[in-house]
Amino acid sequence: MNTITIIGGGNLGKSIISGLVNSDLFEATDITVVDKSKYNLKEVEEKLGVSTSQHIIASIKNAKWVILCVQPRQLDAVLQEIKDTVTADQILISTVTGTSIAEINAVVPNNKVVRVMPNTGAAKKLSMTCIAANEDVKEELTTVQKMFDTIGKTLIIEERLMQAATVLGASGIAFFLRFLRAMIQGGIQMGFHPHEAQIIAVQTAIGAATLVAENGTHPEREIDKVTTPQGCTIEGLNEMEHQGLSSSVIKGVMASYEKINTIK
Repeated sequence: MNTITIIGGGNLGKSIISGLVNSDLFEATDITVVDKSKYNLKEVEEKLGVSTSQHIIASIKNAKWVILCVQPRQLDAVLQEIKDTVTADQILISTVTGTSIAEINAVVPNNKVVRVMPNTGAAKKLSMTCIAANEDVKEELTTVQKMFDTIGKTLIIEERLMQAATVLGASGIAFFLRFLRAMIQGGIQMGFHPHEAQIIAVQTAIGAATLVAENGTHPEREIDKVTTPQGCTIEGLNEMEHQGLSSSVIKGVMASYEKINTIK
């Protein structure tokens, strides 16, 4: 019941593997990783101790869970390869952007499919994973949620929101990191050495996110706590808004959302 085959050992696959291996739910011996890249396989085998293979069919035969962690353009070839091998009791978990459950079931109609969208925070057990499945997937959905709870937080959503979840949760990692980079650059310009600016900006970002997460407050409530009348914080915030900070972020998010709806 705990055997997993992960097809795809790229960046996201490695993050998921790392999180699962370091959890209490799975052992490294429960996990097999399939990838065409010998470099990727060598890395996950040496660092994480999982089994590896370049042969999909042999690797999925005894797996209860098959995680499809490939690029969208690779998915159809993978499904065509496994469609005559997978059995009805095997659960397919897809991390593939832009491919619906119905599209996967069009190739493998007898398998239950769960769509998940984790992010690379999985490597540190800090992933935000959104999960969607059809109504007939109940017991398996609970298990999948427990599986991805080991690498961070999970949220079950309607499948129609999976594209938006990908932008907000997965692409969102890059968006926040780009803002973090800008904060570090500002720190350097004020006089800090780069490593000092990074320490300060990173810890400040962790603190800001933790305040909202643990207090359950709206970000503006926490902003109010550090903005004094005629102070430097409100001066900086207003200048950022004059330069289009919020508008730019929203436009960037929506540009990604428009793009993801065209990816196949």
